[in-house]
Amino acid sequence: MEIFTPITPFLKTILIAAYAISILVVIILIMLENRSPLKAISWILVLMLLPGLGIIFYIFFGQNLRKEKIIARKGLKNHDLLSSIAHSQNHKLSEGNLIESPEVDGKLRLVKMLLNNSSSIITNGNKVSVLNNGKETFEAIKQALWAAKKFIHLEYYIFDNDEIGNEIVDILKEKAQNGVEIRMIVDDVGSWELKRTFFRRLESYGIEIKCFLQVRFPLFTSKVNYRNHRKIIVVDGEVGFLGGINVADRYLKGDKKYGIWRDMHLQIDGDAVNAIQTVFLTDWYFVSQKDIADPFYFPAKQPDGDKMVQITASGPDSDYPGIMMGFFQAIASASKYVYVATPYFMPSESVLLALKAAALGGVDVRILIPEKSDAYFTQLCSKSYIREMLETGVKFYFYQKGFLHSKMMVVDDQVCTIGTTNMDFRSFEQNFEVNAFIFDTEIATEVRDTYINDLKTSRIVVLEEWKKRPLRQKAKESFARLFSPLL
Repeated sequence: MEIFTPITPFLKTILIAAYAISILVVIILIMLENRSPLKAISWILVLMLLPGLGIIFYIFFGQNLRKEKIIARKGLKNHDLLSSIAHSQNHKLSEGNLIESPEVDGKLRLVKMLLNNSSSIITNGNKVSVLNNGKETFEAIKQALWAAKKFIHLEYYIFDNDEIGNEIVDILKEKAQNGVEIRMIVDDVGSWELKRTFFRRLESYGIEIKCFLQVRFPLFTSKVNYRNHRKIIVVDGEVGFLGGINVADRYLKGDKKYGIWRDMHLQIDGDAVNAIQTVFLTDWYFVSQKDIADPFYFPAKQPDGDKMVQITASGPDSDYPGIMMGFFQAIASASKYVYVATPYFMPSESVLLALKAAALGGVDVRILIPEKSDAYFTQLCSKSYIREMLETGVKFYFYQKGFLHSKMMVVDDQVCTIGTTNMDFRSFEQNFEVNAFIFDTEIATEVRDTYINDLKTSRIVVLEEWKKRPLRQKAKESFARLFSPLL
């Protein structure tokens, strides 16, 4: 009786061909794309361990579209104007004629870097409101939408056809009937469950709604991997919203499996709204091929406050991973503390090293992640970083009250950043993201105090106890980490 079925010549030929194609792809991957060795090695593992199937994964998820510029921003009127302003501000900054703010002391390199890598213009005279949960966020959003007189622009990764989603749609319907222009972008993967009837209903109200990077044959290729993770609202060019909260009931009611969804959002009034508007209109050009640059959408503003804000967008369309570089520079500039909250912790090597170096240098570094996660494999990967972080003096906490979805960092009571960006490879390199970097002691202190309050419902991870976990669990985490650049 034969235990093993012999490999037929035909099957052998197929396997050899699969390996040959895998090797060819590896050569292209390493020799031509010049991507990071870490990511290259991860793809080599996938291609070698899963011949044939690995090729399919690479076609869908592996190609480096940053070089291809799937959204070409250069030539767009708003983007070119933003670049011109950034260049002018950088020149004035070099001459010392632009900023007079104690919060920027020690953070000037961060400000200049965001100007150079993302054309993140410096805006002063802003009013910034930190919205600490879904209830605060949606109350502020609904109030702003009801007050709209000219136009409403919305852009969301997830927009659910549920109670809060329909409540917002009802407001948009009434506003559209009263002559307010409404444009809306939803990500085709994040909002996958929306039916075509939902789009037709909004269009019947006079609302322009578009999907971002539709996943349809023959487009169902590598672009499925590059998602628009932004959450943006701009009303009349006067008020803007951004942060981690999607339009979904779970941000108000939680769910049975994870409990409450803990998240943060921002409302901004002032010149920074023009920068948020530019992000939206750039994406609108991509989905509609309409380059909107009318001053109507960029009204002149009187100062609403005294907060300095830089709006930074990054994605496969940008020359640099601007937000990741912003995180790195903020951490590297820290002298007292760095507090981070993120639902997924899979940092790039540079950010990981910056966190370790800060802790070893005596900076109080704390990382808060959820105890429960909505992504099992990702959670395994996140946990694989904990021991090495603890050994350098970083303090790790697991949020207990529900699912932590906040994406924030605060440094030295001087600068904080809140937005859509997780501290992971996908947000840093593949997704379209947007963050606000706020240089203000009052806001930074408020965010710090909120973070400390979240730690009260979290448990600290103790190194000696973490070491004693079962070997099987450690092995699963280590295996998951091999694929961290691909998650």
